[in-house]
Order: sequence, then structure tokens, then C-alpha cells
Amino acid sequence: MNYRRFGLLLASPLLISLAACSSGGLSTSKDSPFAPGRATGAEAVDGLLVGHRLMAAGEYELALRAFTRAAGQQGLTVDILSALGSANIGLGRLGQAEKLLRRATDKDDAVPEAWNNLGVVLMERGEYAEAAQIFQRAYALDDGQSDSIRDNLRLALAKSTNSDYDTAIEEEQNYKLVRRGSSDFLIRSIP
Repeated sequence: MNYRRFGLLLASPLLISLAACSSGGLSTSKDSPFAPGRATGAEAVDGLLVGHRLMAAGEYELALRAFTRAAGQQGLTVDILSALGSANIGLGRLGQAEKLLRRATDKDDAVPEAWNNLGVVLMERGEYAEAAQIFQRAYALDDGQSDSIRDNLRLALAKSTNSDYDTAIEEEQNYKLVRRGSSDFLIRSIP
């Protein structure tokens, strides 16, 4: 038996443990360019709050993921259904947004923003008469406090009552969705 080899085998764990104590060892230093690891035992931030912040930043895909995580934790509440619908509006997925917003407005505790956003989707799809009814309900639930809902209602009523628009005139009238607040959308004409 070679004693020199045996000594190296015994010293190896000692050398490895000493290397871990240096700044370049197994733990990260404070000036490391890498992100910190997961904090064990810490409480997670509410997915709904994170999603609204991401919506404000224009990160609709990430917001959709945050709202989906919140749905897994809290269930499909009115707020979460409305938030999922708003994120889908931001992504241009009007079919999915309409389904989610209709589910949100079917609940008893539906908020005016959910009704407004459903009206916005219907306006984008050209369903002006139904959009006007939806905006009226949103305006009534809001007690007439929101200027954006009122403006959307006016536009929907004008479009639904004046259905004799010439196609050339309709093509000239361009509208865009403008985000107001955390998950409220407004239809504005492009000058």
C-alpha cells in the first residue's frame, strides 16, 4: 500500500472544504453579477399585484403568466378573470379576452372595469350595438364617475345609431386602445 496516495485521499476533503471558504468557493459573494437564489421561507408576492405592475410596464405576456399564477393560488375570482381578459386585450387576443371578460361579468360582484373592457373588445370586433349596452351597464355600475367609460359609451352609441357609414369613411376613422389605470382601456380616435 502506498502511504503517499493514502495521505492524498485523506487530505482531499480538507482541501475542498477550505476552498469553499474563499470568496470564489461554493457560495456567492455580494458583488456577484448573478441573481440571488430563492429566499427560503419568504412569502411570495401577490400574483395579481405583480401582474398589474407588468401591465403598467406593457409586458402583457409576463402579466398573463402572473395572473395565471394568481388564479392557481386564489381561484378564478372576478378580479383575476378581468385581469386575464385585460392582458389578452393587450396581446391582441380579442376572442380569448371576450370569453374571460364575459365570465367575469357573469359573476354577481362584477366591477365596472370588467364591463368596460368587454365593451372595448366588442367595439374592436365591430359589434357596436352590444358594446353600447355593455358600456351603459358599466357606466351605471360606476355611477357615472368614469370619464373613460362615458367616452366609450358615446362612441359606441354614435357608431351603433349611425350604421349608414360609407366604407371609405369608416376606413378613414382609425381608433386605438389606450390603457388607463391598471387594467382599464379607452377607445381613442387617431388624429
